[in-house]
Parts: sequence; structure tokens; C-alpha cells
Amino acid sequence: MLTLRNSATFVTRLSRNEFSVPNIARSKLHTTETPIDLHFASQFPSENKTKGAVVILHGLFGSARNWGAHSRSFARSLNRPIYALDLRNHGASEHARPMTYSSMAADVIHFIRQHALSDVSLIGHSMGGKVAMTVALDSSLPESALSNLVVVDIAPARGTLSQEFRDYIAAMKRIEAAKISTRKEALEILNEYEKDPDVCAFLLTNLVVQPNASHFRIPVDLMGDSMEEIGSFPFDPEETQWTRNTLFVKGAKSSFINRHNIPLAEKFFPAMKIETLDTNHWVHSEKPHEFSTLVQDFIRPL
Repeated sequence: MLTLRNSATFVTRLSRNEFSVPNIARSKLHTTETPIDLHFASQFPSENKTKGAVVILHGLFGSARNWGAHSRSFARSLNRPIYALDLRNHGASEHARPMTYSSMAADVIHFIRQHALSDVSLIGHSMGGKVAMTVALDSSLPESALSNLVVVDIAPARGTLSQEFRDYIAAMKRIEAAKISTRKEALEILNEYEKDPDVCAFLLTNLVVQPNASHFRIPVDLMGDSMEEIGSFPFDPEETQWTRNTLFVKGAKSSFINRHNIPLAEKFFPAMKIETLDTNHWVHSEKPHEFSTLVQDFIRPL
């Protein structure tokens, strides 16, 4: 079962090297094949804002703010500009159909071009890891634009998401329909589906509490309709490869990367190596120091 531990706190002070997230209302839903502009949080340890950038992609139901502590750590240790993105339908980014890996990857490629980033190191956890792999395998991005790929506890495999994710969507739909006014009321409903307090706290980071009109920042119906796509992957290994530096970080207690799908990953990423940490699926939260050390050693400072 998915477990969440030690979610990073999010800094709200405004300064050159701090994060901030605006207070936004429910986003308007768009249906478009055109890439959208992604909201992001950034860290700049020097005047350099483009060369050697590290771009971080969160997992399902997450956002850039989950990576605040790691972003600050990477900026200090790697001396590189850091960008943590809100993928479409997450955080402060727009709500848009379709929610496919191809569309999410197109948004990230658009972001890289929009900000003139070069020599990029791309890090993705879970769903964000699949987006990162899709970016690397997408022929529309010049290979020289991307130098390092870090995939955290996910494989380029196709499968069906477990029932727990569908239960989370069902719980969120009930919370919105109930027109609750407090986080406590939302938690009472959510606890009928999930008892783990860390999982509940993580899911409720998406809740906007308003009198008799509380709702989620994420488009719950759209994401419910997209569960099959989120379990998918857009490429076959016979179609394409990415041959540059690739690191897979596996949680030892997690089955998302396993003996059945490692050979598939090796076909897509022949230069890959795997490191394992003693965690469940949330590797970067459960072992933050060990995870940071692995990534920093892999990417290296500018």
C-alpha cells in the first residue's frame, strides 16, 4: 500500500531563493492539444537561471511544494538553478484535457524551451517519473537539451492502477458533493476510505476550504476519467531509446520497480543504473538525506 512519510514543508516567504504559491481559485478547465504554461517554484543559487537546470516533476496528487526541501538542498549542493513544476491538473497549473503522458511531457518540453534551459537534469517521482521518461524518449526535444534523467520508483510499464487510487477519487468526489466547511469534516469522509494519517494529510493538501463550498484544486472528475491513462505509457521499446545518463531509484519495499519490468526499462534506457533505498514508494520523503546524496552524486555540481 502506498505510504507517505515526512512530507516536506513549503516556504511561503518571498525572496530571491524562496518558494511561494499564490492563492488561486478553482482553475478553468481547458481541452487542448496545445502545451500549457506550467506553474513552477524556483531556486537560483547564482545569477545562472538556465545552464545545467534541474527540473523536478511530482507524482499523482502532488505538487511542486512537496519538493521544497529537496529543491533548496539541490540548489546549495549542485550550484544549479532548480525548477519544481506543477504538472497539468495539479498544484497551481491549469486544468486541461487530455491528461496523457504525451500531453504532460509536451508541457514540460514547452517549459524547457520557454525558459531557454540547457543541459537539463530531469527528476521525476512516480507519475512524474513516467512524464520524465516520456520527455527523454520524445524525439521533439533535442537530445543535447537533456543530460541526466532520474526516475524515482516507477518503471516504463503499462498496468492498471490499484483500487486505492480510485478510492481516493471517490472520497474527493464525496467531499466536494457534501459542501463541507472545514478540513475536519473532509477528513471524516476521507477516513472512510483511508486511515493512514500521512496519506490523508497529503491528499488534503489539495483541499481549498471555503464555507459550504470546499473543493479540491485538482479537477477530481477529470482525474477520475484519466486513471487508465495514468497507468499507461506511450512508447514501446522497439520505437525509441534514450542512451544518456539514467538513474532509477527504487524503494526496497515497493513493487513499482521489479524483476519483471527492469528488463523493459533497460531496453528503453541502456545506460541506466539502479540504486535501492530501504523505503516504500515515497523514497525521497522516507530517506531524504540518502536520496539527496544519491542524486547529487549522480548529477554533480556545476
